[in-house]
Amino acid sequence: MLSGWRLTLSKLFVIPQRYILGIMGFFAILNAYTMRVSLSVAITEMVQKHKTDFFDPNACVIEGIHNSTSIHTVIDYVYPWTVKQQGLILSSFYWGYVITHIPGGVIAEKFGGKYVLGLGILSTSVFTLLTPLVIYSTEGNWVWVVALRVLEGLGEGTTFPALNAILSKWVPLGERAKLGTLVYAGSQIGTVMANSISGTLIHATRSWASVFYFFGVMGCLWTLLWTILCYSDPDSHPFISDKERNYLEQELSASLKEKRKIPWTAIFTSVPVWALVCAQIGHDWGFFAMVTDLPTYLKEVLRFNVKENGLLSSIPYIVMWVVSLGSAYICDKLIANKCMTISFARKFFSTIGAVGPAVFLLIASYVGCDRNMAIVMFTLGMGCMGCFYCGMKVNVLDLTSHYAGTIMAIVNGIGALSGILVPYLIAAMTENHTLLQWRNVFWVTFVVLFVTNTVFVFFGSAEIQPFNSIYDEKKQVPVHRGAFNGVIIEEEEEESTEIR
Repeated sequence: MLSGWRLTLSKLFVIPQRYILGIMGFFAILNAYTMRVSLSVAITEMVQKHKTDFFDPNACVIEGIHNSTSIHTVIDYVYPWTVKQQGLILSSFYWGYVITHIPGGVIAEKFGGKYVLGLGILSTSVFTLLTPLVIYSTEGNWVWVVALRVLEGLGEGTTFPALNAILSKWVPLGERAKLGTLVYAGSQIGTVMANSISGTLIHATRSWASVFYFFGVMGCLWTLLWTILCYSDPDSHPFISDKERNYLEQELSASLKEKRKIPWTAIFTSVPVWALVCAQIGHDWGFFAMVTDLPTYLKEVLRFNVKENGLLSSIPYIVMWVVSLGSAYICDKLIANKCMTISFARKFFSTIGAVGPAVFLLIASYVGCDRNMAIVMFTLGMGCMGCFYCGMKVNVLDLTSHYAGTIMAIVNGIGALSGILVPYLIAAMTENHTLLQWRNVFWVTFVVLFVTNTVFVFFGSAEIQPFNSIYDEKKQVPVHRGAFNGVIIEEEEEESTEIR
């Protein structure tokens, strides 16, 4: 029972605490993505224009724009980073990001996700704030920038595993879809904000450093609110109402059983798990290619200025967010009305999420210098990618109810390897930033999305996997056989309720 100040505080919150947690989780991912993505816009104004004797006969000549060079709008220092060095800077975040996925999930499940998530976002915020200082003090030494981005990735790698661990203790089954959608929509909205605000800030302040100061401060403010308002589970929350605590205890009692060992061997030998990993690699490949390199394409090929670049780069993600919400509703309806099986629905929507971007991104490279049509194609491609969320993204919950956090860490962590490879590969393939070089990039993306989706369609599953109950099986029950008046009688011993 609550008493004193805790009872008073509980009455001040009209919104249930699990919804407050959902809102704060949304802003956690939003902040994580703004700090991750903002460099993609900022770097277009941080780099000197390299002189080259290479002549591109297909270069876009846009009326009213001087075509020989991209004019910077900043008064800050700019640096002579090569295209490959820029690729390493953009990919280095994911070097650290991959490393802390599984450890972050394990620590969050053991000690609670509140401080794992909070410290992760805080560390990323601090390193984001320090970015201009490090660049200025080292006179733009790109190796130091890489090191700083690796540290940011280490902090942010705990975000999704820690959030999953927290949500599993706060969100009842009947609310999992809407609260999960709310939380994970932060990735698209964060990308939109990073692109649009970065371009506007740089244009207004004429300083690329303003981007890092703004998003770094926002991350620190979120950490403060998170520490005050949110807790790892209902039992540790000091001013949750008794009514909500009892409701969550009743609804989540089945998921709060004695902790199980993780069946690593069974998980790593599961074909549907590896099919899901393939689908995640395809999704991340296409998503990271757009997040990290679309601003560069818009500037170097289609000749947009930084303000236009930031705003136009955000449009595809707004559409992606809308489609993700709409397709989730449609998917649930189709399954509920038995128009599709769960397995078919997952594969159907994942196929739209893979084939759509593969086709439309490729078409964007063939419309050449038609800037309006290119933006339409990019927008349609990323819109289709929104179907991934009700397809392969929720497939983890189909495979297991006990180890969803662990498998999410595995799938997300391996998929994030694309973030290491894609920016550097694209940089290596587009040294002269020609339209034909970028077309080759989109062909590679097409092949990766098509192949990974094919693997998921043939080998993926929405069936609960055997490893889910590997430690739930009851012990063999000995049977005593006897006879009474010539009738065979079987008597079972009392069943053991121990979890093996």
